[in-house]
Amino acid sequence: MRANQRFADGQRITWVSVGVNVVLTTMQMIVGFFAHSQSLMADAMHTLADIISDGFVLYANRKGAEAADDAHPYGHGRYETAASLVLGLLLVGTGVGILISAAERLSNLGNLPPVGVAAMWAALFTLAAKEGLFRYMLGTAERLRSPMLVANAWHARADALSSLVVAAGIGGALLGFNFADGVAAIVVGAMIVRAGFRFAWEALSELIDTGLSAEEVAAIRQTVASTPGVLGLHELRTRHMAHQVLVDAHVQVDPRISVSEGHWIAETARNSVLEKHAEVLDVLVHIDAENDTSGNASLKLPARPMLLAHLRDLLGCEPPHFNRTVLHYLGNRAEAEVVFSASYLNEAHLELEDIKHRLAKVLPTDPLFSKVHISQRIAP
Repeated sequence: MRANQRFADGQRITWVSVGVNVVLTTMQMIVGFFAHSQSLMADAMHTLADIISDGFVLYANRKGAEAADDAHPYGHGRYETAASLVLGLLLVGTGVGILISAAERLSNLGNLPPVGVAAMWAALFTLAAKEGLFRYMLGTAERLRSPMLVANAWHARADALSSLVVAAGIGGALLGFNFADGVAAIVVGAMIVRAGFRFAWEALSELIDTGLSAEEVAAIRQTVASTPGVLGLHELRTRHMAHQVLVDAHVQVDPRISVSEGHWIAETARNSVLEKHAEVLDVLVHIDAENDTSGNASLKLPARPMLLAHLRDLLGCEPPHFNRTVLHYLGNRAEAEVVFSASYLNEAHLELEDIKHRLAKVLPTDPLFSKVHISQRIAP
């Protein structure tokens, strides 16, 4: 789904939530005041808090849709993650508030004021509106695969449950069973606290770069490993970025292929993952000439100029031009492929067999080179 369409859909459902909450807050406060329902007035304050959280979601959704920049090269998706964490904590706070309110009701059953029937109708209307809003928001949020919008949808479900508590409390008061309100509130409050902790934990897990599930990693691993030219795969790492995923992988290839072929293999592996796994935002493929999981001994070897200088001593002559001398950094010693031109050997009065004979004597004990393969190019 295109980012612009995803942003527009996220903004639309949040504005719908704002509109519904504004209407419900106004209705609950008016009816609660005239019907002498403290629980309905409290639910009105809860709905008002939802309007504030919706405003926060609108901001986070807008920031998350912004394109990558120098300060945020991977985009602004983590704004959604942070918003999911905050909304999860709001759910926890909502549940705790319901628990406290229920405890107060249970301890003051004899002091509860009588409520009017209008409060029951208002509570039922609020319950239906919040449940409908939840289902609408959740369907869109799951389609967009946005943890922030999913958390906000469940926040609407928490509001519906709190409205159910209000309705049960008002119904109990009208029937003479005042304790029903407090008991139901405790059950629902515990459910909301649990849901809030779950959303907050999922957001926190993303912020600390928790990887994908073993099944998802195995699927990506299979895609990379099946790329032509890939001999091995290790250090496959994944992490979430809001609704998308970032992947890093070390791919082992034949150590004697060209740089351009190695790059082709890396890009082919990257494109395969992006095509087959829609949730992946980007893939970083590191090409290895050998399996370096137990360390990279070749890093102790000197740079090319020093190796060429040492190779000059081994050969007893000047190595050919850059593109005729290929170095391989493998293990704790290097290898070299040297191609002499016939004209150079003639001008230097050198014989290929003499050079090979010299190498056979010195290579077994050489600290830098394990192999040196020399050949002659017939053309000048």
